[in-house]
Amino acid sequence: MSNTVGESTTAGSAPPPPHEVEILGSVLRVYSDGSIWRSDKPGIEVPVDDDGSVLWKDVLFSATHNLHLRLYKPASPPTSTKLPIFYYIHGGGFCICSRTWPHFHNYCLKLCSELQAVIISPDHRLAPENRLPAAMEDGYAAVKWLQAQAVAEEPDTWLNVDVVDFSRVFICGDSSGGNIAHNLAVRLGAGSGELAPVQVRGYVYLAPFFGGSVRTRSEAEGPKEAPLTLELVDRFWRLSIPVGETTDHPLVNPFGPNSPNLEKVDLDPILVVVGGSDLLKDRAAEYADKLKRWGKKVEYVEFEGQQHDFFTINPNSEPAKQVIILIKKFIAANSF
Repeated sequence: MSNTVGESTTAGSAPPPPHEVEILGSVLRVYSDGSIWRSDKPGIEVPVDDDGSVLWKDVLFSATHNLHLRLYKPASPPTSTKLPIFYYIHGGGFCICSRTWPHFHNYCLKLCSELQAVIISPDHRLAPENRLPAAMEDGYAAVKWLQAQAVAEEPDTWLNVDVVDFSRVFICGDSSGGNIAHNLAVRLGAGSGELAPVQVRGYVYLAPFFGGSVRTRSEAEGPKEAPLTLELVDRFWRLSIPVGETTDHPLVNPFGPNSPNLEKVDLDPILVVVGGSDLLKDRAAEYADKLKRWGKKVEYVEFEGQQHDFFTINPNSEPAKQVIILIKKFIAANSF
């Protein structure tokens, strides 16, 4: 006989249903019983801006984890020179997003058209199902995939040695993708010898997502209503760092107590770009400042008044156009 109102629940009754313990917009729910719900729709709905000047396709790069990357190439590439290769690793706090989200797709279309480069936009496993270092391992797998293409007898036709220049590779990461790019830079070292004949010439960190147990001023005083808030940052870290670890983990804080000593690491040139109103600004500035003092080739550019990921949110704005120009100059300066 079922309980009536006012009767106590017996020991054999079903436990209460699971409740939400973490919410990330309309795309991710984590429940008290450990179950996870993900939307199959992107959390940002914007029209795709595809004028036909760029061709693209999806390619499997990790059968083990069923991970794909998206290749972009100019529809009418120059015939007088080979195309550089430019990785774009998407953001999303290691927890959400993919190469297919329309604002990332639009940005890769623009990068391909403006840079006249082959763009490689890889996905990675997402947390909390796959906590760090999963995303770092997948970023490494994505560049090793390119090495396999470079030495293959029958590579992907878009990566034919007569079309692309495997010695002019640049790795760019957006937000959490910038963190992945940093960890790749440290792992591969200057010259990226283990990737031969692929050679990474430089790295671009766009609004890089670093953390630490001590709040920076821009975090503490950051905007409460913005694309990225401190509450959201903390949630991303809770869901993505290894269980039992803190935000001083080496994959989170480049200068944490157990992080590699970057002063002793040979690094390829790095371009760091951040918005002046981005709460991640201070960590990006500290990163660039320390590396410069240690003799690394680092350029730091801050766009006054701009929020986190302004270049993908408003890709046709004047500041976003200036970011593209900076990247073009960076590629030109480090191609030889």
